[in-house]
Amino acid sequence: MPLNRTLQPAAVTLSVLAALLIPTATAQAAPHAEGAPGDTVTLPVRDALKALTIHDETRTGYERSKFRHWTDADRDGCSTRQEVLLEEAATAPAQGANCALTGGSWYSPYDDRYFTEARALDVDHLVPLAEAWDSGASAWSAAERQEYANDLGDSRALIAVSAASNRSKADQDPATWQPPAEGYLCQYVTDWVADKTRWQLSIDPSEEAALSETLSRCPAGPITVTLAR
Repeated sequence: MPLNRTLQPAAVTLSVLAALLIPTATAQAAPHAEGAPGDTVTLPVRDALKALTIHDETRTGYERSKFRHWTDADRDGCSTRQEVLLEEAATAPAQGANCALTGGSWYSPYDDRYFTEARALDVDHLVPLAEAWDSGASAWSAAERQEYANDLGDSRALIAVSAASNRSKADQDPATWQPPAEGYLCQYVTDWVADKTRWQLSIDPSEEAALSETLSRCPAGPITVTLAR
């Protein structure tokens, strides 16, 4: 069975957080100043962007193998990839031995297309593994990187999309790649800020400029974030 992937985002630079917080029903009080994992906050997406740390990033030492992914955390026979495909199916597939999926249909929001075969889809890390490494994950433990790479606790972290669009994106941030489906742009950059907030990842100056420019053309709604770190 697919895990319960709650709609929750990412972490804030918490020296600014207290001034930005809007308490939610799941968070009776403001989170601790240090931002304990599990604290849930709601704040305007543009304020969340401003709260992220900005500095230049480096990819020194990155290897994809440092993020162990497509594990089976609940040992139900379905890997993280399969859990996402089950959760996001527009039409539910049949589930066979070893969680083999047949039939079903999926919508790829990056390019506004439908697919009827699971093999035509990639499960994308919204904030790519290499980008996460650049913006803070290089200092994490192997266990933390594995948790990030298999994050089923926030429905924005992993997304089923066409293999073609995912490979076009590769490890780029919004400064150099945004989805070709224009109707999805606001959702994409909002979710990007949420995921970076959830994991307390930094942004670089060009990334911040691109996010700010796109968000300036989007509704200024709030995001709800459960801190993972």
